Amino acid sequence: MIRYICRHCDGLICETSKCPVCGNRTDILKTSIFYCDECNAPSFDENCPVHKSKNKLIGTDLRPVFAEERLLLEILLKKPMIYAGKSIWSTASNTYWIDGKKLKLNLAELSKTNPIDVIKDINKYQKENRKYVDLDFDNEHINTFIRINSYRLNTITEEAIEYIRGITQHYDLSSIFVSFSGGKDSTVTSNLVIRAMDTEKIVHIYGDTTLEYPESAKYIVEFRKRFPEVPLLVAKNNAQTFSDLCTIVGPPSRVLRWCCTVFKTGAITKKIEQVFDDKKNILSFQGIRRSESASRSKYDRSSNNSKITKQTTASPIIDWLDFDVWLYILSNKLPFNNAYRQGFSRVGCWCCPNNSNWSEFLSSIYMHDEYTKFHDLLYEFAKRVGKEDWQEYIDSGNWKARQGGNGLKYSENAVVNFKPCALESNAYNYDLTRPITENLYTLFKPFGILNYDMGNKRLNEVYVLDKQTNNPILKLSGRLGTTSLRINILSNTGMFKYPKTAEQALKNQITKYQTCIACGYCQAVCRFNALKVTNVKPGSVSNESVRYTIDSDLCAGCLECVKHFDSGCYMKKVLRVKKG
Repeated sequence: MIRYICRHCDGLICETSKCPVCGNRTDILKTSIFYCDECNAPSFDENCPVHKSKNKLIGTDLRPVFAEERLLLEILLKKPMIYAGKSIWSTASNTYWIDGKKLKLNLAELSKTNPIDVIKDINKYQKENRKYVDLDFDNEHINTFIRINSYRLNTITEEAIEYIRGITQHYDLSSIFVSFSGGKDSTVTSNLVIRAMDTEKIVHIYGDTTLEYPESAKYIVEFRKRFPEVPLLVAKNNAQTFSDLCTIVGPPSRVLRWCCTVFKTGAITKKIEQVFDDKKNILSFQGIRRSESASRSKYDRSSNNSKITKQTTASPIIDWLDFDVWLYILSNKLPFNNAYRQGFSRVGCWCCPNNSNWSEFLSSIYMHDEYTKFHDLLYEFAKRVGKEDWQEYIDSGNWKARQGGNGLKYSENAVVNFKPCALESNAYNYDLTRPITENLYTLFKPFGILNYDMGNKRLNEVYVLDKQTNNPILKLSGRLGTTSLRINILSNTGMFKYPKTAEQALKNQITKYQTCIACGYCQAVCRFNALKVTNVKPGSVSNESVRYTIDSDLCAGCLECVKHFDSGCYMKKVLRVKKG
């Protein structure tokens, strides 16, 4: 049961996320999940639709516990197969309901168990557990769960399909795609979109971050078999590896998750540009839900505020609970990622710093070799940046809270050294951390037209001309192969009217030149497809292998790529060093 409240109508209690009186968005006031002891299954309703009796309240959301996770818990409790065949559900990370009886576990204590011993026991009981695994879609508890919640299923399904049909009226099929992560939410979203549009021929884009759970790759294969007409495209960054980047810029943290930018946003942006290059606006269906996190609770169902430009995002299941997602999957017998069977509540990047300690423990069991390699990488990083208690720093999880590039050699590139010229006004002398190449001048195309003929060729002077008036606005002077650059501001209009603004804009572009590793984020913010960032030496993590190109005919001079990040480049944020 979900209750909403409308803040615009004096606290009016509503049944949906849209107020029936004023039409504004409402906030979730309360969610409740119940259990019918007679049916031995969870219910969305306070009263059992079969027995008409009052159900007991057991939590605010719920997910099923499959045979694989059950066996794991039994092994950790040293009671193998004791709960086999029972109705098992989880309402919180450490709270389970077994045939309607509450079992609270100390996961922190259980996760101290040696993963090698757990792996041996799982293999020992795997054959005996197999028959329960095979019954996951066809056991009496699942069937009862589906039957007593059929009204809820029909209600949310019809509403979601109606929403999809409404928003797709303004788009043709060639302008629509499903953002497909391989998780349960995008699985449901995909199926709803296919049903609403009555066709499988809808582009799906899967972002392969190279950090996915092994079960995710298997699921993609299974999905293609089940829905053979779905054009499922893979977006992947083949230019860099996660381990190499960790060595250069340090592992991602909860504060600085550069991995999402480099291996997800950037790769997906490039794939979207390849597929929808001639489209001015595209519609992306996503499986985002407000109940997932505090930050997502503020999301709108339809939005143009995407990390990727040209894109309107639509979230058909934004108000669904885990309860609803699993009800839909189990009712429609949809294939899903087997990582959920193992006990992972969320799937994505297995080494994400936002993962819980319990998820880490599960990774140490189900992908032990990868887990060990990653922790060895973390230990090496901690020692390299001078952590005296390096092992404790990693084992305690403190690495997840790290900020900036302290101790990293590459962080030196994030510092722009310059000083105003003593002989000329509005002139700045820069001491770069990498030699000047032709690629440097490309970064000044957003300001205007590059002219290589007006200046002194001996000094390698390049002028930047105003696109409207053709008047000079900047002069760049620096010999190729050297690290000394002078920039003269020749105009006092627009951005260059205010010295501080002008100084920051120039500094932003120099920062890009020194720190860019082709993450692709600035390419994602360009609405005009004018900007391309490529790594010409796949596998190399170096600013010297980056090619930054801007199509002058497409560039509108909006300067979004210059000012989108406070310091010009996303990597500057990652590498910023704390002083003092």
